[in-house]
Amino acid sequence: MSVFDRIGQKLLFTFDPETAHGLSIAALRCGLPVAGRPIRDDRLKVSLCSIDFPNPLGMAAGYDKNAEVPDALLGLGFGFAEVGTVTPLPQAGNPKPRIFRLTADEAVINRLGFNNEGHAAAERRLAARKGRSGIVGVNIGANKDSSDRVADYERGVIRFAPYASYLTINISSPNTPGLRTMQAREQLGELLSRVIAARASARARPPVFLKIAPDLVEAELEDIAAEVTEKRIDGVVVSNTTVSRPALRSGDAVRETGGLSGKPLFERSTIVLARMRRLLGPSIVLIGVGGVDSTETALEKIRAGADLVQLYTSMIYAGPALPGRIIAGMARHAETAGLKSIRDLRDSHLGQWAARPLS
Repeated sequence: MSVFDRIGQKLLFTFDPETAHGLSIAALRCGLPVAGRPIRDDRLKVSLCSIDFPNPLGMAAGYDKNAEVPDALLGLGFGFAEVGTVTPLPQAGNPKPRIFRLTADEAVINRLGFNNEGHAAAERRLAARKGRSGIVGVNIGANKDSSDRVADYERGVIRFAPYASYLTINISSPNTPGLRTMQAREQLGELLSRVIAARASARARPPVFLKIAPDLVEAELEDIAAEVTEKRIDGVVVSNTTVSRPALRSGDAVRETGGLSGKPLFERSTIVLARMRRLLGPSIVLIGVGGVDSTETALEKIRAGADLVQLYTSMIYAGPALPGRIIAGMARHAETAGLKSIRDLRDSHLGQWAARPLS
């Protein structure tokens, strides 16, 4: 971490986590921090679903919930940025405090509950950037009190299809009661059928990805893989936050309810990633998320089966220069390993990761 990043982190850590998050969004909106020119290396390019990603590293959903700063995030070096989760109607989310830093573990627990300004606000901002370069995905969800959550996803698909490089169907947040039950096979089948039908009726037809939880057993993964294959979903994002609590060192905060993200999530999320790759085969896109905080952890996601990787929590601890450092490290690795493409690494550690126990 640079001296600038250390000073910035120390300043932000004097605020509660949610205030610090708002300040970071404001800084990006104003053009700060100024990042170095993003590295461009042809060996890092990844072409998937008719999209040409300049590199495989993306900003995960949850940071830019309201599509305020996607272009500023791309300017930090990310190959793509995912905004949201966006719900049809604005909602405040769960009561505060609802974000907790676990500094000793380089982790966070959150129970935000899809707090966002709603479809209209996000659409207005995305429409304003239409025609600009840069890959921006939109992560869509359902309102907490919706009488028809599947219809909420249909609305999101139709509304954001014209503006999104891809769409992510988020049914895996642990902070909206009952949402994760939509991962069960019968409910998932109906959801995916209606989502695909909605895309067919939309003004554009971007790829559709499904974001799943890491807290799934093998039989549940098999059911999800079967539905994804049958409904011809383009990809799976593995994974959201976990409700499990591996050995943590950060005191009272570890007892807070909500989803755990950051370094402790790396192992389980990578095992689930590898198992999904085994179940889905080589063609369906997988995005690996969870505990990515360095070039090596990003590369290991690819070795375990990921086509693309995302991060978020690690930037809280490593600063805004992190994506640039990871991409530079990937380019160096491609050079020293003699790779023609970073994709040459994919699945090279699949067997080892898939064989690890989920418990």
